[in-house]
Amino acid sequence: MPNNISDIIEQYLKRILEESDLGVVEIQRSELAELFNCVPSQINYVISTRFTTDHGYVVESKRGGGGYIRIREIKLDPEHTLLQLLRNWPKELSQSASEALVDRLLRESWLTRREAVIIQNMLRREVVNVELPLRDLLRSRLLYTAIQVIATYEDE
Repeated sequence: MPNNISDIIEQYLKRILEESDLGVVEIQRSELAELFNCVPSQINYVISTRFTTDHGYVVESKRGGGGYIRIREIKLDPEHTLLQLLRNWPKELSQSASEALVDRLLRESWLTRREAVIIQNMLRREVVNVELPLRDLLRSRLLYTAIQVIATYEDE
């Protein structure tokens, strides 16, 4: 259950994206702000933090009269294996970026719910308890290794 207005807006946008035949939603910031009785900057915040490429979305916007925000979900190509994903792996990963990536892999059925929970807990800053930037470097290597192992056994 959503805890705050940002969660509620996020869930609303994800629901209408799921209902879209094309995996695209086009909204007007002011109309959405009015619907949720919030300021337009709240809509900007939700979109800029929860609908990023790490989360599996592309956002386009046009400002001014008749302006819009278009959100498109990017699905990993079914023929795109986890091993291919590992080719462009970042050297460092923040906790939020790693959570977004794990959520995306779960949403697209590359990970089971159990694997996702184990990985996300393993990568928490309280567990990877070293100073930055070493923490983000270590987090990236741990997630890389976990996905590499899962990719190796994906057909079993």
